[in-house]
Amino acid sequence: MSVILAIESSCDDTSVAICNNGKITANVIANQTIHQNYGGVIPELASRVHQQNIVPAVEQALINANVKKQDISAVAFTQGPGLLGSLLVGVSFAKSFALGLNIPLISVNHMHAHILAHFIDDPKPNFPFLCLTVSGGHTQIVLVKSYFDMEIIGETLDDAAGEAFDKTAKILQLPYPGGPLIDRHAQKGNPLAYKFPEPQIAGLNFSFSGFKTSILYFIRKEEKENPNFIEENLDDICASVQFSIIKILLNKLKKAAVEYQINEIAIAGGVSANSGLRKSLQETAVELGWKVYIPAFQYCTDNAGMVAIAGYQKYLVNDFASQNISPLPRMEF
Repeated sequence: MSVILAIESSCDDTSVAICNNGKITANVIANQTIHQNYGGVIPELASRVHQQNIVPAVEQALINANVKKQDISAVAFTQGPGLLGSLLVGVSFAKSFALGLNIPLISVNHMHAHILAHFIDDPKPNFPFLCLTVSGGHTQIVLVKSYFDMEIIGETLDDAAGEAFDKTAKILQLPYPGGPLIDRHAQKGNPLAYKFPEPQIAGLNFSFSGFKTSILYFIRKEEKENPNFIEENLDDICASVQFSIIKILLNKLKKAAVEYQINEIAIAGGVSANSGLRKSLQETAVELGWKVYIPAFQYCTDNAGMVAIAGYQKYLVNDFASQNISPLPRMEF
């Protein structure tokens, strides 16, 4: 029997989960609303709020899972990548908790955890599968050969797709976090109202820097002719931007599926919660005969449930970390 306590603190969400014999029985997420005042995450503020949230989040997770501290078999935590101050809070707490109970530590790569979130609920993908991992900081196509053998076969050369959503929202003067708001407006708009250029990047890699710039210049040009352009056309702008980003992502994913002859396809990361992406992926699956796997919404954004399931797999093979371990903000994949 194994009971894993997992801690995720890579950015601005403090999350604690319990994994009982491979089943997630608690997944507590404490959000930080303070960053809405600044239009983005302030690292120093994030680390301070993590300190305030982590103990109550652990206590609530234990209550939700109906377990006691003495029942915990090991502590899993996000080692990186992420914000140094935020990671430091989670790593320090995990080390102290494990040391106090004399139980093992398990370090988890944040990006691996996003992918392994697919093994929380049924149906689960079969190895090998391709995973499009899309978030505010990463855009990757990963060839997943096993729980511990993963290879990045395509990634962004500059900005991530999630950042393209967030920066577009800022241009459109939408409050932070803007990505979900673009999705909401897009559902009411015409995705073909405006056309944006698709970056011509060879192979399976992505680029969104020029795409963001094209949106900025488009908005500036239209506002010169009509100062109320954004307000009058917000739904159509959002729908067109979202349509373009999804098209870029899926075109590369289709190319990867053909190149590697794989029809087991998954998506992960915060942007995988986007309704347009989820719908388009399902439609593509019908068209191309893919078997598609999409995590539940609570396991798309940063959460400890995914860290817990990754930690559980490491626990089964006794892959434990030392008490000397440190956070790695730029942890290698």
